[in-house]
Amino acid sequence: MVGLKDELLKSIWHAFTALDLDRSGKVLSHNLCTVLNVPHDPVALEEHFRDDDEGPVSNQGYMPYLNKFILEKVQGNFDKVEFNRMCWTLCAKKNLSKSPLLISDEDAFKVWVIFNFLSEDKYPLIIVPEEIEYLLKKLTEAMGAGWQQEQFDHYKIALNTSREGLSAWELIDLVGSGRFSKGMDRQTVSMAINEVFNELILDVLKQGYMLKKGHKRKNWTERWFVLKPNIISYYVSEDLKDKKGDIILDGNCCVEALPDKDGKKCLFLIKCLDKSFEISASDKKKKQEWIQAIQTTVNLLRAGSPPPHKEARQKRKELRQKLLAEQEELERQMKELQTANENKQKELENVRKQLEAAAARAAEEEKKRLQTQVELQDRFSLELEREKMVRQKMEEQVAQKSSELEQYLQRVRELEEMYKQLQEALEDEKQARQDEETVRKLQARLLEEESAKRAELEKWHLQQQQTIQMTEAEKQELENQRMMKEQALQAAMQQLEQLELERKEALEQYEEVKKKLETAANNTKSWKDKVAHHEGLIRLIEPGSKNPHLITNWGPAAFTEAELEQRQKSWKGKKATSE
Repeated sequence: MVGLKDELLKSIWHAFTALDLDRSGKVLSHNLCTVLNVPHDPVALEEHFRDDDEGPVSNQGYMPYLNKFILEKVQGNFDKVEFNRMCWTLCAKKNLSKSPLLISDEDAFKVWVIFNFLSEDKYPLIIVPEEIEYLLKKLTEAMGAGWQQEQFDHYKIALNTSREGLSAWELIDLVGSGRFSKGMDRQTVSMAINEVFNELILDVLKQGYMLKKGHKRKNWTERWFVLKPNIISYYVSEDLKDKKGDIILDGNCCVEALPDKDGKKCLFLIKCLDKSFEISASDKKKKQEWIQAIQTTVNLLRAGSPPPHKEARQKRKELRQKLLAEQEELERQMKELQTANENKQKELENVRKQLEAAAARAAEEEKKRLQTQVELQDRFSLELEREKMVRQKMEEQVAQKSSELEQYLQRVRELEEMYKQLQEALEDEKQARQDEETVRKLQARLLEEESAKRAELEKWHLQQQQTIQMTEAEKQELENQRMMKEQALQAAMQQLEQLELERKEALEQYEEVKKKLETAANNTKSWKDKVAHHEGLIRLIEPGSKNPHLITNWGPAAFTEAELEQRQKSWKGKKATSE
């Protein structure tokens, strides 16, 4: 709530300073209560703005009323753009430059709001050169142009020689002059200002057209999506007039890519606690950008961190405060050295005066001694020698003091050289910090890409492991079937061998029976003639023909093929009758 109060105070400060003192309190208070959705309190308003000397119709007296009756009641349920536009309306006409600018009044308003966001937290409000460089770089990047660092360095040097920074109206003049957007038309500059305004002020992290699948009719509809730190809103078009819904983001949400289906490509899924949303991007690059942006937003919500541009602004302010503290400490040390140097100079001056006085006294004494030398030569010869010794000592002291003075001056020169080196080192450290920040952002982006690829590789690895496990199970089942078939084959082979043995035994029996039949045939051959005339009465039992005998399940058969065919016909007839 303190941060919101500081943001509101900057816009209110512009509006208050632009109004006349005799009507600024009431006019501004009515408008603030309206746009901030704060209940009006006419009694308190009239009490604080009664027409006497104790009323708060001044910069100092208005602040207690503003804090107590307006700012402390603000709940955050107001339109920030409408609030800023009200303050802009009260102050723009008086302060905006009359010279023609390359930007419209709407773009000037957005630059004014951006100034309030980037300006220092002290009054009167100014924006320092580092924040001016940050803003111009963002605008140049949004326009798709190259940043002219050398041109800005010249401008920064000229600016630092005259003052600490720019006011809001000077910043509008700088952007509207086209000094850092040469070659760009008004529409391009306006689109760049709008893009930076959406990011820094409206907290728009990403926006664009995508297809969304409905929850009821399951149809796909094109929507304009706007990603903010804790919500994704989607509209019919990019003019944001017809809002169709919101996707509330929190630390429990997640986003994941989906395979192409139903003729839609570049799909991804946003999972929330209550429902999920299927989205289709225009291409793979847009899909990856949206997935990364949404995942980054969810990670910030889990960590409780502010949006990236607000966190970067805070870090820049902390860095400036640290450098300012170091510079003030260095200046303090230089002042101490300068004070010590002045004290030394005074001591040396006192010593010099003492030496001059001593030299003057010595000269006077020398003059008196020369005048009385003839008369007192014998008497004061010893004193003369003593005086010479004293003079010699004093000269040695003077030489020693001069040497000390020279050493001290040499030390002062060394300290001045160290001060220059410290300044150079401070500039090098500042440049190194900027390079480190650039490398850190690059490393963060590479780490995020590596994390995404590693998650995808882990997913592929898990699928491969599952496939290998399924293949191993199928292989084990096939091996079991093969073993069962081998066992059945071995059993069949054993049965075949047993049948082969039985067949051989049957053949041996058949051979024995054949031999017996041949013997019996030879014995009965002589009887054929005797019983020939009795053919119709008696039929001798003869062995079968010498053709190969038929073999049945019971062994070799004793009937011919004709007899077998007759029996088959008889069996078939019986079977047909039974059926």
